[in-house]
Amino acid sequence: MSEPTKSQRVINIQPLFASEPKVYPRSISGVFQRWRWVFAWLTQIVFYGLCWLPWNGRQAVLFDLDARRFYVFDFVLWPQDTIYLAVLLVISALALFLFTTVAGRVWCGYTCPQTVYTELFLWIEKTIEGDRAKRMKLDAAAWTPRKVGLKTAKHAVWLLVALWTGFTFVGYFTPIRELAAEAMTLSLSGWETFWVLFYGAATYGNAGFMREQMCKYICPYAQFQFVMFDPDTLIVAYDEERGEPRGGRSKKVDARGKGLGDCIDCSMCVQVCPTGIDIRNGLQLECIGCAACIDACDQVMDKMNYPRGLIRYSTENAVKQHSTRATILRRAVRPRVLVYSAVFVALLGGTVWSLATRMPLKLDIQRDRATLASEAADGSIENTFRLQLINASEQPRTYAVTVDGLEGIHLAERMEVQVAPASTAAATAQVRVEAGAAAPGAHPIRFTVTDTANAGVRVSETARFWMP
Repeated sequence: MSEPTKSQRVINIQPLFASEPKVYPRSISGVFQRWRWVFAWLTQIVFYGLCWLPWNGRQAVLFDLDARRFYVFDFVLWPQDTIYLAVLLVISALALFLFTTVAGRVWCGYTCPQTVYTELFLWIEKTIEGDRAKRMKLDAAAWTPRKVGLKTAKHAVWLLVALWTGFTFVGYFTPIRELAAEAMTLSLSGWETFWVLFYGAATYGNAGFMREQMCKYICPYAQFQFVMFDPDTLIVAYDEERGEPRGGRSKKVDARGKGLGDCIDCSMCVQVCPTGIDIRNGLQLECIGCAACIDACDQVMDKMNYPRGLIRYSTENAVKQHSTRATILRRAVRPRVLVYSAVFVALLGGTVWSLATRMPLKLDIQRDRATLASEAADGSIENTFRLQLINASEQPRTYAVTVDGLEGIHLAERMEVQVAPASTAAATAQVRVEAGAAAPGAHPIRFTVTDTANAGVRVSETARFWMP
């Protein structure tokens, strides 16, 4: 048999990924949805408003990269304080582990920026295009002037919100009022323009288009969350024993007499889900714990005169064992949770104590490398040191410098250094010791810097004095 010609060959191409239909979440009201909007308002008031809050004549929270200073209310943090950033990351990770172990993905459902901005963009979409059915019909319809107008209006509002978000983000690194003045005169720097547009584009793309895809495929937390789950972790759970077998029926039908469970298979729980899953299929990594399905199902149960809670916040063990709420709360205090809590509280308490007792003065000492030692006019041995003093407070300070550690050691002249608020100052110190007062070689000495107005503000650093 001859080989098939090129025109006769049939190439069967298999897609690497199956395409998914667009998710059109249905709007729902209820106690959990109200709480979601409460947290959305709180997080956005903090994000959009904190950068405008004045504090001690400057912005309350400002990460000034050019000056290498971070301002957080009364605290001024320098590059030497990066340990606090490392500790903050560890505390955040521990908090995530603790809250996930106890209450599942409450972070995702209520305060995650992706969730919050997706909800905001969905609200804009609903306001302009209508609810779920109208949006689906509009997307399926041919392009008409009305459709073009609605889509243009929606994307215009999305872009305004996204750009304002990008502008606010940059306002934490460039003083927001200066940034606003630059924007009004179209004099933003290249980097400021880039980050406003970049962060704005990320907000526009993630909240307007990616939506549930971020939660399902891109967010790493969704992939490893189950490592922190156990049978006593609070999740959104469907009571299969009570709900199955599901089936449609009228309100007057005796469901038990027909062998039906309480689920009427209305699919409302699927329609309101922002990630488009069916919670009745069990816990899935796509579930963000937003409880929209709980609010929807409770409303259906009310209409059918059935008890609420077919879908509810519960735990795997509680659903199987029909546990009460009191039992669920008792099981929340278990060894895993206690360990996370203890480490979290210890780290948080230690960090707060460290910040509260933090000395607003930093000292760095370097020997003058041009010469190890020299002979002064009075015959003593002199070493030169360069001191860098950092005033980590927002008041001007004057510091007195002293030295000790060797017999007869002293400064060539009395030394006081004035340092402006939240600034650094360099000074040169000539340190002298009588010839023959110590053996040749390097000897440890100690510099002490004290605030002349507050003796409690004092730091000491060691150095080495070289005797020829």
